[in-house]
Amino acid sequence: MARLPRIDLPGTPQHVIQRGNNRQVCFVAEQDFAAYAHWLRQFAGKYRVEIHAWVFMTNHVHLLATPHTPDGLSRMMQSLGRQYVRYFNHSYRRSGTLWEGRFKSSIVNAESYLLHCQRYIELNPVRAGMASDPAEYPWSSYQVNALGKESALCKPHEVFLRLGSTPSEQRGAYRELFKAHVDGPMLKEIRDAVNSGMALGNDRFRREIERLTGRRVTPGRP
Repeated sequence: MARLPRIDLPGTPQHVIQRGNNRQVCFVAEQDFAAYAHWLRQFAGKYRVEIHAWVFMTNHVHLLATPHTPDGLSRMMQSLGRQYVRYFNHSYRRSGTLWEGRFKSSIVNAESYLLHCQRYIELNPVRAGMASDPAEYPWSSYQVNALGKESALCKPHEVFLRLGSTPSEQRGAYRELFKAHVDGPMLKEIRDAVNSGMALGNDRFRREIERLTGRRVTPGRP
């Protein structure tokens, strides 16, 4: 089956997953995570992409990002992927591919789904049994968004900023959201959207995206 063309709508957030080939480990040591974060910040700035949330797991990466040029997200991920593969292969004396083909992404309805998707990303270490609380995991944006840790990488989305009139209020309201996990139908909806390249949003949002792009963003009939 031919792949559907990727959607890059400037100003609209996207949920991105980049996986290791055959689920192989992509981060072995702390310096690997740090190197990836460094180049992510560098290429996000170069290609005008705002990063709202992220988590770096041992064999995959989740990002919530808003591009501000039509091809900014794709160019950022391509440059980041190539740079990191060169570093990883040199560091561990290996050769060949590291990533599982092209990255996967879904366009996100910010008003209704952005905070659900952001929590889904930052709760990955808890679901994987790597932490009992998202604050315990150092390689995610939770410590930035919920606890106020300084970061040159993170740019809060407007929807996040509306959680309170001050940064302290925003963080407090955001922490309250984590009293409930993202599970059940919402968990499935987020996963299905990003794995199939469809839109994460209500029917009205999907119709609007299809009108703007001429590209189907809802699953077809089997």
